[in-house]
Amino acid sequence: MRAFPVVMPSGVKYWTVLDEELAVVPAADAFLRHVRLGRDDAELTTKSYAGSVALYLRWCARTGRDWRTAAADFGLFITWLRHAPSVVSGADAEPGAGEVLAGPGRAPVRGARRVNGILAGVRGFLAHAVTAGEAPATVMATLYELADDRDLPVEARGEWNGLSYRMRARHRLVEATRPVERASDEEIVALLRACRSCRDRLIVLLMARAGLRRGEAAGLRREDMHFLPDSSSLGCRVPGAHLHVVRRENVNGAWAKSRRQRAVPVDFLLVQAYDQYVLERSEVPAAEASDFVLVNLFRGPLGGPMPPDALSDLVKTLARRAGLPGKVTAHMLRHACGSNIVDAGGSVDEVQEVLGHGSPSASQVYLHPDPERLRAAVERVPSPRLAEETGR
Repeated sequence: MRAFPVVMPSGVKYWTVLDEELAVVPAADAFLRHVRLGRDDAELTTKSYAGSVALYLRWCARTGRDWRTAAADFGLFITWLRHAPSVVSGADAEPGAGEVLAGPGRAPVRGARRVNGILAGVRGFLAHAVTAGEAPATVMATLYELADDRDLPVEARGEWNGLSYRMRARHRLVEATRPVERASDEEIVALLRACRSCRDRLIVLLMARAGLRRGEAAGLRREDMHFLPDSSSLGCRVPGAHLHVVRRENVNGAWAKSRRQRAVPVDFLLVQAYDQYVLERSEVPAAEASDFVLVNLFRGPLGGPMPPDALSDLVKTLARRAGLPGKVTAHMLRHACGSNIVDAGGSVDEVQEVLGHGSPSASQVYLHPDPERLRAAVERVPSPRLAEETGR
């Protein structure tokens, strides 16, 4: 079992699962097509789900289980995921390698976060199979349990006997809580100083000051950039300089994760960087015809839209050039934007709107105060002994 990319005649891409004979697994393919076409999720989402489903089907095949009912042994599946290296769990593992199950006696090869991500994809696959009549309805009780509003994470909602309820995944590893990894202001400045073009500076600021994901930045069109004080002449009622994040099918593979279009306010630094980039771009005639904001200016195909991976590679190059190799990634720039909003007194709903999170809980991770703010908060608390000694 292995994940495999598919390009439909319309040009839409998604990932499916092939069996050992390199034939499409019908139940998995139906689920993944539903994710891509029915739910309008990203191609990368189907890639992640396809890899998860392939792992599950591989485990079932190598341990003699029926995938339709094997959810009853999810605990064993989790143990296998945690401790089975690629020589056991991989698509190219030797025949019979899965018969000797790895267990807690060896070091984990997948963390709790990774295992939980795989389980989420498998649960979606099995739930879809139940809906399609491919698996027995009793599987749902194996996967989920009823939960009240205080229980998180919640994966499903519904009604039963006129009462609303929520369902919580039964199997989930505890993930260590840690502050979100962000780029510091000093690191962002170092990246900007390492830039050798106006375009590269704009890319850094789009992620660090506007909080865009790399796919959102790579998918920007020139019509999305409303950098005038008043854009009413463009038919836009959003006040002030801003840009629009719009979900589209893009030839460069860029994809806006959120289905909801959002307007992101921008500051003078980003407006200035964009103006400088426009002048730089005008010196490349091949770029004039492209409606994409970020295009190739220094390598072929000139004027072609930059793919999201190119933005990640750029940040890695800038980090290496700035003496920060392995310390800063593109997504850490986005995290810096969310953290800076909170540190400046912003609220969770403001972070949610700027970053385009689907729920407030996704923005909660940014509520870790800056160490200097924590110290200032402690120092504001009066000391009774000090007050007595000073006569206050």
